[in-house]
Amino acid sequence: MRRWCILMVGTVALAVTPRMTASQARLDSAQAARLLTALERSDSTVCQLAGQTLANNLGWGWEPRLFPMPMPMPTPMPMPMIEHLDLDRHDLVPRIHVRARGAWHGHELDAATLGAFRAALRDDNECVRDIAARVLGRANPPGTYELFANLLKDQSPGLRETGILGLGHLEDSRAIEPLITALRDRAPDVRGAAAWALGELESARSVAPLRTALGDAVPGVRRAAAWALGQMEDSTAVEALLPVLRDGDPATRAAAAHALGEVGRPGAVAGLGALVTDGATEVREAAIWALGELESPMAIEPLGRALAHADPDTRRLAAWALGEIESPRAVDVLLPVLKDREPSVRVAVAWALGEIESPRAADALKAAQDDESSDVRYAVRWALQRLDENEPRPHAKARPRVRNRI
Repeated sequence: MRRWCILMVGTVALAVTPRMTASQARLDSAQAARLLTALERSDSTVCQLAGQTLANNLGWGWEPRLFPMPMPMPTPMPMPMIEHLDLDRHDLVPRIHVRARGAWHGHELDAATLGAFRAALRDDNECVRDIAARVLGRANPPGTYELFANLLKDQSPGLRETGILGLGHLEDSRAIEPLITALRDRAPDVRGAAAWALGELESARSVAPLRTALGDAVPGVRRAAAWALGQMEDSTAVEALLPVLRDGDPATRAAAAHALGEVGRPGAVAGLGALVTDGATEVREAAIWALGELESPMAIEPLGRALAHADPDTRRLAAWALGEIESPRAVDVLLPVLKDREPSVRVAVAWALGEIESPRAADALKAAQDDESSDVRYAVRWALQRLDENEPRPHAKARPRVRNRI
């Protein structure tokens, strides 16, 4: 614990120094060397968190996942929530304001500092290598592409993977063919990283090789290939992704479902609908989320089945998906669930009925205004406003929204 605190405090101290201008707050080579040396002795979790802090303060923003991401996974499933705007109840929506002064940017790293990160590309510690690859890929000093491309030829699978990670962050089109070749690497981690990097580059030339990678013997590679095809949103990938919905690995099924949601073609409804009652939670949630993204009325029937599932999170997400579809045909499916035993599910149903804006939901919503849950009452009153602009506006404005569940 003590080492964790020292490293994190040290990283933040290096990253943000009050009263320093942007030109003054530059990471010098000595600081970079000290940080990398300290991280060599840390455990993987500390190293990843410190790397993310460093990347954020270099001016590259927050990413909703641990840094780095050698094996991509579907993004967190959105879940309906309610946002309170009652100014008299500040405790409902805590806000954290962060003012960062003197954040670094890649172009401000001097030659000696860049040299420290180049040397770290061959470090024995995988996390340190990944941090170096991320920094150099984003900074993109002259010769970076060649540096990463040479790592792809190394005998060490770990170094090949580091080179691929760098090329994914560099996003240079020259990397497409070498990365396609790396999909046939003998090391599974290298093949998976290559699929991820091709997803970052989003080139149509990668679609066919990635479709082939969906048949890889290793589940991690199949997941990465599915994720990459979803990133590209190429309609020709639907035919290849549908069989993966029956993969024996639950995480791979979830990745394929998520990818089909990203591609957004209604031809995937039947395959996704078969998964809304899957035994694996991550598969159910990915399939239901994808059906919501497709916004096809054909999804109402399978989502109705999901509303009857024993898991309240599944029911809540199904209600959200029906709200996304915004079809009046969904009203009859949703109304009985407005009496669900879980308040969070009732909130989602009220939100969905408000999105659909069908007058047929008015009586049931009015009856729910006396719900025992304040969250449900807020959501119901918001929904009634959507149905009838003449309804009195509630004191606390509320609009349920979809948030990412991390």
